Amino acid sequence: MRLCSCPVKYISTRGGTEPIGFQEAVMTGMARDGGLLLSDRIPAVQDRFAVWRGLSYPDLAFEIMRLYSDIPEGDFRDIVQRSYAAFRHPDVTPVRCVDGLHVVELFHGPTLAFKDVALQFLGHVFEYVLQRSARELNILAATSGDTGSAAICGVRGRKRIRIFVMHPHGRVSPIQERQMTSVLDDNVFNLAVNGTFDDCQRIMKTLFADLAFRDRYSLGAVNSINWARVLAQIVYYFFAAFRVMRLTGATRVQMAVPTGNFGDIFAGYIACRMGLPISRLILATNENDILARFFASGDYSQGAVHATISPSMDIQVASNFERYLYYRSGGDPTAVRALMDRFRAEGRLSVKPLRDGRVDDVIVAGSANTAETMEIIRRFHAEHGYLLDPHSAVGVHVALKYPDPAAPTICLATAHPAKFGDAIAKAVGRNIARHPILDALADLPTRYAILPASDAAIREHLERNIRIHE
Repeated sequence: MRLCSCPVKYISTRGGTEPIGFQEAVMTGMARDGGLLLSDRIPAVQDRFAVWRGLSYPDLAFEIMRLYSDIPEGDFRDIVQRSYAAFRHPDVTPVRCVDGLHVVELFHGPTLAFKDVALQFLGHVFEYVLQRSARELNILAATSGDTGSAAICGVRGRKRIRIFVMHPHGRVSPIQERQMTSVLDDNVFNLAVNGTFDDCQRIMKTLFADLAFRDRYSLGAVNSINWARVLAQIVYYFFAAFRVMRLTGATRVQMAVPTGNFGDIFAGYIACRMGLPISRLILATNENDILARFFASGDYSQGAVHATISPSMDIQVASNFERYLYYRSGGDPTAVRALMDRFRAEGRLSVKPLRDGRVDDVIVAGSANTAETMEIIRRFHAEHGYLLDPHSAVGVHVALKYPDPAAPTICLATAHPAKFGDAIAKAVGRNIARHPILDALADLPTRYAILPASDAAIREHLERNIRIHE
């Protein structure tokens, strides 16, 4: 089987934009018709597995991501190599065996969270495109915790880029807040919004939908609405699966993914469609279980946001879910528009089950409440000497409900436990979750603006600061 040599193009889930190339898709972020961008095809790559299994992480990342890129290969290889040079483990995303589970640690990047895997790459791509176009970029981001610090780390101090990060005031962990607000570079602006992450995300999408405003101020996105975020996350599904299959002799795996915005598990979904032998994707949520309820019943109904010990998952409107709906609807943008219009009007949508009564052939789901999450943290530390952060513990709790002797379980560990030291201390009875990178933040000065959760307030803040710093 030969892969098509024609460059991949990017289309909108809502069908209202002309196909565009990779570099334009990265800089655009969100499609101009309000939809999300997807590649117009997904390459099948099973015939490359024999070579790919033995590659280092950066080399594997190059081989996978270049299939979706229009950047010249020599330049692209350099971008990828530089993106992962800052990681503290030679495997970038190493795999640990804990109590029969295989934990892929995604937190060895600069900010100790899985978001680094994509946002280090995205920062270098932004810089590459801007250097060749003499353009400027004003990034507007919304974060429930880890995206903000990883995005800031990826672009701080870079020429022609400013970044404005909205986080829900008082609803991220103290360490997550300090990781963002202690960065004082002139091109970094932290906005503490008096609302929820969903408010921040809604404001971001509203401002991106105002095309005149978006064009005038050259807005760009680093949230997982940006296709490059999803693309970079596909790689560690392949890397972990190859490592575990080689270790165990298995021919397929299943993977458990704690998720709030559906971006991380959607990357796994694309990996499946590329041919990676994943028998099940196990979606795990906390009490904010809109996604778990959907994959159990087909009903996607917005509810109140509950503050939990896994704040990065305290989300009720998952941005990347629209990309899933595109495939679930057979690639019909008219159907996607109808579903999203209904959700915007009624706060809910639904799909019909498949013939066997399941909502999806690959994705199953479950949730963990705070008590269950704390118990997993306590038990894994007491029995195995291994610390899980609260988000990763949610994934492990749900994974244990789906044993499969023929398919080893890989659990995604999405953040270093030290980022949630208070929750760890409550679970194990001692303050043992520490990391020198985070300890060094304690006495640093911080800077942020507290703003109301309104489109107008954020719009005015962007306009004023972009004019001042032009």
